[in-house]
Amino acid sequence: MKKTLSVMLAIALVLVCGLASADALKIGVIGPMTGPAADYGLACQRGAIIAANEINAAAGETVIELLIEDDEHNAEKSVNAYHTVLDNGAQMIAGTTTTTPCIAVGAEAYSDRVFMLTPSASSTAVTEDKDNVYQVCFTDPAQGTASAQYIKENNLGTKIAVIYNNADAYSTGIYQTFVAEAATQGLEIVATSTFTDDTTDFSVQVTEAQKAGADLVFLPIYYTPASMILQQAKGMDYAPIFFGVDGMDGILSIEGFDQSLAEGVMLLTPFAADATDEMTVNFVTAYNAEFGVTPSQFAADNYDAVYALYNASKNAGIDASTSAEDACEKLIEQFKSLEFTGLTGTMSWNEDGSVTKTPKAVVIKGGVYVSPENL
Repeated sequence: MKKTLSVMLAIALVLVCGLASADALKIGVIGPMTGPAADYGLACQRGAIIAANEINAAAGETVIELLIEDDEHNAEKSVNAYHTVLDNGAQMIAGTTTTTPCIAVGAEAYSDRVFMLTPSASSTAVTEDKDNVYQVCFTDPAQGTASAQYIKENNLGTKIAVIYNNADAYSTGIYQTFVAEAATQGLEIVATSTFTDDTTDFSVQVTEAQKAGADLVFLPIYYTPASMILQQAKGMDYAPIFFGVDGMDGILSIEGFDQSLAEGVMLLTPFAADATDEMTVNFVTAYNAEFGVTPSQFAADNYDAVYALYNASKNAGIDASTSAEDACEKLIEQFKSLEFTGLTGTMSWNEDGSVTKTPKAVVIKGGVYVSPENL
């Protein structure tokens, strides 16, 4: 598997860069290309490749070179990957993909003065006390608040259960703001249960939600435990609305997963692949042609990240000769005032590195993500 992945990455880099160019802006892309979060990392890698291909084609030469490294969703390996891309000349980072590795790498990058724009690491701890780390994705607090508001505004449930991972900063952060906003919105939370990274049996959590009469179960979690919860609920003949956040995007790509279990699942996301605007249609078409699958929001997030870094670099006069340290300071100044429109919306950034944009919701129908308004 790893040998096959290495070949794939090599091919991808040839597609992006052609022959390595001394005049190219070098962007490190770090994420899990293997392991339990590989769907996220591969999507981010592929989105970055599509963006770089477009930028290079428009320029008629290689102006963006991606330096791609697998961190296996492991903090120590992510730090090693970070040092590898720096050794290979990276001037900035489009990454990392997941929260815990991003916190670890962010600490290194802050010390080294290397600019990071993470597509999908959403915890506030990622950017906390670091002026060089910015996010394309919604923060965890924003996801929790927006989810509660969407559920209330669309009358999706009257009795709500929450199942979250209390060992994970991403899940816990979303849970906390969801509960706070649910109280403001007048939503009744009838059951709350937790699990850890090692949990594989969710019968207790699902039973608690069912006994409490919950007609909506909020899942601020990643797709792997979510798939187990859906399977457990099916076996118990329990069919509430399941509502998740961006960490559940990728559930349809799990090998061997019965996609019918996810029918009707809703999740909050900044990207819907069935949108009909020209930018989305072109991206989905190119992505399908290159990789044979429909892109998730993680792919869209890193597509936007590469474009945002490229545009900000052009505005700041950053080129291949600019050191990572100088590029960092220039990009910090750019992102303080940058407004960028991408696949995931029109974005501006706060001083704490968090992004401002409007969330969307999708529902799974027939094994694909569909915008509710297109049903």
